[in-house]
Amino acid sequence: MNMTQMHERLRLELLRRIQRGSLSISLLARQTGFGQAHLSNFVRGRRQLSLEAMDRILASQHLNAADLLPVLSRPGLPLDSETESAVPVVSHSAALFEPYIRSSAVQWMWPVRSKELQAYRTRVSQHRRSWQRFVAVILQPTDALPMEPLLMPQAVVLIDRHYNSLLPYNSLRPNLYAVRHEAHLAIRYADFTAGRLVLRPHNLAYPVDLIDVEPDQSPSDLLVGRIAMIRNEL
Repeated sequence: MNMTQMHERLRLELLRRIQRGSLSISLLARQTGFGQAHLSNFVRGRRQLSLEAMDRILASQHLNAADLLPVLSRPGLPLDSETESAVPVVSHSAALFEPYIRSSAVQWMWPVRSKELQAYRTRVSQHRRSWQRFVAVILQPTDALPMEPLLMPQAVVLIDRHYNSLLPYNSLRPNLYAVRHEAHLAIRYADFTAGRLVLRPHNLAYPVDLIDVEPDQSPSDLLVGRIAMIRNEL
């Protein structure tokens, strides 16, 4: 990874924290001693930082350089490099909000055949192109029940975050998505009508949820990604 990529990953991590409300430019300025205008220009992608400035920002956010590196594998994971890749299994929050998955956010790595990952088609919005593509999450019972029997409690689902389009992936069946519903991740079928994202369960005993899409939003902003693979037994 070169310095330009490191800058971009740090910028996206700071932007993620600002959007979630855990950080502000003024707070970062107090923590680092840099001017707000200087930091604002960096977060907006208008300038880069010196190595010393990067070090001070990393220290202020309790990060290190390794946290900006892409997660590719974990020590001790038996992988055939020619046939398998490792997808990070992370918290729902990390899947929702982290463009790049930090090593500290990984619960374990799920071996998946590389050919399967490479075969998936993408339909991704511009702002999502720079995000790490594949992540996986575990579903707790309350998350899985609306989608039974398709999904079972403790199922692991692989999310393709480079498919956040409502266009059908396969004309024979509806897309299944990970969706940001308020601050939570929900697995549902989804479509868009009358300015609302309509979330449909598989289990008809559960209600349909409606999410208002703000005028400055696109439905794709709420789609974390398409569910590309399901493993119902750990």
